[in-house]
Amino acid sequence: MSKKAKKKNITTTSENLEAETIAQEELTKNEAQDTIKQEVDKRSEEEKLKDEAQAEKDKFLRLFAEFENYKKRTTKERIELFKTASQDVMIAMLPVLDDFERALNHIEDDKEAEDLRKGVLLIYQKLISTLKTKGLDVIEVKQGDLFDADNHEAVTQIPAPSDDMKGKIIDVIEKGYQLGDKVIRFPKVVIGQ
Repeated sequence: MSKKAKKKNITTTSENLEAETIAQEELTKNEAQDTIKQEVDKRSEEEKLKDEAQAEKDKFLRLFAEFENYKKRTTKERIELFKTASQDVMIAMLPVLDDFERALNHIEDDKEAEDLRKGVLLIYQKLISTLKTKGLDVIEVKQGDLFDADNHEAVTQIPAPSDDMKGKIIDVIEKGYQLGDKVIRFPKVVIGQ
């Protein structure tokens, strides 16, 4: 081979080497970019998964809290229902209690019916104690107590016998009752004006 041909061959080889080097550098650059892109994709996938996991965790916690509130609410409603389940029966029994009290007041005046009074009184006390065990309580109201529209039912107003009785209870017409914490009948009273 001639010198020119060798020189041309060397030039071509060096050009080929340069081209190969450039190609390898580009390939390395592309591989590096692909690697970086894959890492970014992995990170973004990890972040997406973390975000999804956090969203599911929040959703679970909200659902769990809602369920706990539901359990508390239904338990409270059930307890309230048990407390007032006999409310209809108690309300129906109140006129019977009133009749017993009237009978006892009437029999007390008759001295000849002492044995009858004792028998009616025993039955009345037994009825009261049975109803108390079921949660019925009398609302205590006395003459001279201050009238409260939230706790008493005014049947009528009469002139007060004295100035200190104005706005106070003069007489109790009907006793009031409560079942547990709930008032099932307000006491009916007469107030002084």
